[in-house]
Amino acid sequence: MNNPLVQPDPGLFIWTILVFLILVGLLSKFAWKPLLALLDKREKSIRDSLDDAEKARAELENLQQKSEELIARARTEAQQIVAEGKTAGERLKTETLETARKQADAVITNAEQQIQAEKEKAISEIKAEVVDISLEVAGKLIRKNLSKADNQALIDETVSNIRQRNEA
Repeated sequence: MNNPLVQPDPGLFIWTILVFLILVGLLSKFAWKPLLALLDKREKSIRDSLDDAEKARAELENLQQKSEELIARARTEAQQIVAEGKTAGERLKTETLETARKQADAVITNAEQQIQAEKEKAISEIKAEVVDISLEVAGKLIRKNLSKADNQALIDETVSNIRQRNEA
């Protein structure tokens, strides 16, 4: 086993450590610092994005709650408007029925007054007819029962009654 790669050589060992330390120094100065800065920047960007996402989620929940409140308020107002419409309809119905009742009562009262007037007129006409008929019957009876002298006295008395009424 005389392979120089497998045998430990202190010079190679020192040079390997020295090259490794130089390489670590160069990498730390030129590669790791920018990489670490880039990773920090990326971490900060991700953290900011998560914070923004959390804020957006909270804002979305707030908007959803507000929209639900608006919808609930709109439903309440719609129900109130419907209730007011029903109330107004009932009031209008009641007023219309009351007006119709009053008009019907007025028509009935007017008809009753006309019927009463016609009844009184008919009774008056019947009374006048009865008086005329009674006078005619009385006249016929008087002509047959009265003598000429009684008839003349009755005429004189009637004429004098008419004159007294005219003078008064």
